Amino acid sequence: MQNNAKIPTVTAFPVLPAAAASSTTGGDFSDSRASEEAERNARYRLVIEEGPQAGSFIYKTMDRVTGEIVKQLPREQVVDLMRAGSYSSGTVIDTKA
Repeated sequence: MQNNAKIPTVTAFPVLPAAAASSTTGGDFSDSRASEEAERNARYRLVIEEGPQAGSFIYKTMDRVTGEIVKQLPREQVVDLMRAGSYSSGTVIDTKA
């Protein structure tokens, strides 16, 4: 049996060249999303303070607009432990069996 019949290709959507496809709104959306993320990241600043013990530091990420502390390392509970005279690194957990 000989099968020389040609089946025409049917495209439901028009095929755009690569240059035209990059100028669609999809590119604008990703650009606006990146600019929103950059704007959100520019809102924060890093503040480094000296800790309660000599040689210790507290790192705070603060919101420039609200003044809120977004993240702090070490946590406030650990800083409170540092203020206690009996605190030293590793004494929070007793590893002896």
